[in-house]
Amino acid sequence: MYYTPPLFPLGKVVATSTVAGLVPQAHLMQCLRRHMMGDWGCVCEEDAKTNDEAVQAGFRILSAYAIDETRPCKGFGENTLWIITEADRSVTTFLFPDEY
Repeated sequence: MYYTPPLFPLGKVVATSTVAGLVPQAHLMQCLRRHMMGDWGCVCEEDAKTNDEAVQAGFRILSAYAIDETRPCKGFGENTLWIITEADRSVTTFLFPDEY
């Protein structure tokens, strides 16, 4: 097994109290690994392209993942977990879309 470094710094990793209380830690870590490797989850094609550009240009990065992987995820609304890394790379936050 080999180590692949993240595409960008995550800064301090935090979660809203709602996410921390409802989403298992193991799932959060799985989603975080995907986020830092450039797998943006279930964002639309335009947002994925924006994220790819943001990695290089230093802008905010938003990923969206299903909370329950057996159910559909649109990237917003029910069954969606967001991860946002701020443009200055000081913090990465887990939150639900309605907490934004």
